[in-house]
Amino acid sequence: MSKTVAIITARGGSKRIPRKNIKEFCEKPIIAYSIESAIESGVFDEVMVSTDDEEIAGIAKQYGAKVPFMRSVNTANDYATTADVICEVLEEYRAIGKVYEYACCIYPTAPFVTAEKLKTAMELLVSTEADSVMPVTAFSFPPMRGMYIREDMLSYAFPEYSQKRSQDIEAMYHDCGQFYCFEVERFMETKKLVTENTRPIIVSELEVQDIDNEIDWKLAELKYQMMKEGK
Repeated sequence: MSKTVAIITARGGSKRIPRKNIKEFCEKPIIAYSIESAIESGVFDEVMVSTDDEEIAGIAKQYGAKVPFMRSVNTANDYATTADVICEVLEEYRAIGKVYEYACCIYPTAPFVTAEKLKTAMELLVSTEADSVMPVTAFSFPPMRGMYIREDMLSYAFPEYSQKRSQDIEAMYHDCGQFYCFEVERFMETKKLVTENTRPIIVSELEVQDIDNEIDWKLAELKYQMMKEGK
């Protein structure tokens, strides 16, 4: 049994930012950051890219990843989930005699992923016998103090928190949208990346940016430069 595989999910279609997965980000294709960090971490026996796009496959190989098979039509549409893609990859590997104990799904537009974060996550996964490990960051403002607008009127979503100071409310975290390390057998049973046995890695808000439009892209580049300057 091979031990670990990094799966970078990068389909060709992108509606809001054309060719998003290979668009230049701080002087190189954004997918290169995920590939290079996975390789540099030294914790994966194989670093692969799952894609339906020949150009993405070529760039992935250029930066050191493997593309042992192309993604199917079933997992290259707008409705396929990350879990669907991972299942397909693991099943394709099994079909050629490769069975992995641990895996890490890394998104292709995650320049804030570093070798150190991946190494820490994989070590935590193994040492704690967790189902999965994922990076999270705290909400900058407590969502429990959020409001709805209904019929042009404001109302608290959670009235019981309306009079509490924000500093007195327990911190709540959200997914960074960067990577998920997981135990393969457990994942194949549940088809879930987040279970009751998921451990967190807490990441600074400055190293998290959802990239859905051009403004997000520019903010991500600024944050990335700040992250690099801070090291």
